[in-house]
Amino acid sequence: MTNMLDLALQYGGFTSLDRTYLSQKFKTMTPEEQLRFITPPPSVLNAYFAEYYQKESPEKATDYYFAISSALDLTTSQPSFREDKPFVRLNLSGKSYGFAYQDRTAEVAQVFAEKPAPITAKLCFELAEIFPQYRIFVDKQVIKMAPKEWSLAEAEGLDLGQALLTEGYRLADGTIYLSSFNQEEILEVAQNFKGQVYYGFHQRQYLLYITE
Repeated sequence: MTNMLDLALQYGGFTSLDRTYLSQKFKTMTPEEQLRFITPPPSVLNAYFAEYYQKESPEKATDYYFAISSALDLTTSQPSFREDKPFVRLNLSGKSYGFAYQDRTAEVAQVFAEKPAPITAKLCFELAEIFPQYRIFVDKQVIKMAPKEWSLAEAEGLDLGQALLTEGYRLADGTIYLSSFNQEEILEVAQNFKGQVYYGFHQRQYLLYITE
C-alpha cells in the first residue's frame, strides 16, 4: 500500500493531507482498483502536459508523460480514441490525434488519428516541430516517436547538385543526414536515397536521417 500511496501523491494529484483518506479508501480496493482510483482523468493529464510544455519545454512535458505512463500503467501497444487509458491529445493539420507510449521501459510513442488519415512527410515534420527532442518515423504504417540520435562526427559531405538550401552528409555508420530550411527541397533531395526515414527539426531546420 505504501508504494500505491507514493504513486498517488506523486502522480495522482493528491497531497500529503490526503494520506489518511487514501489509506482508508485502499483498504476496500484490489491493487487494480487502487491504480484506477489514483489515475488522473484525461483532462488532468492533458492539462499537466500542456503546462509543462508551455512553461518549461517540450522535453519536460514528454518526460512527465512517460514517467506517469510507466508508473500508472498507461502504456499500450494499441492506443485508440476509445480511451481505455488516458492519453495526450494533439491537433495536427486541423485534425484530432493522440499519442501514447508503447511500454514502460522504452521511450517509444505511437501517434494515432481519431479518424483514418494518410501518413505524409508533412505530418511527420509537423510532429518533429512540436517535439524536436524526438525523431519521427513510420513503422508498419504506424507513426512513432523516439529520442534517437546519431553522431555527426567524421561525417562526409555529399554533393546534392542544384539544392540551394539543403546540406547532406554521410555519417560514419552509413546513415544519410540531410538538413534544410526548406521542407519541399529536402524532401525532393531525399528521393535520391533509399532506406528508413527519420524526421527531425532543430533551430528552424528540417532534418532527415535515412538508414539502410
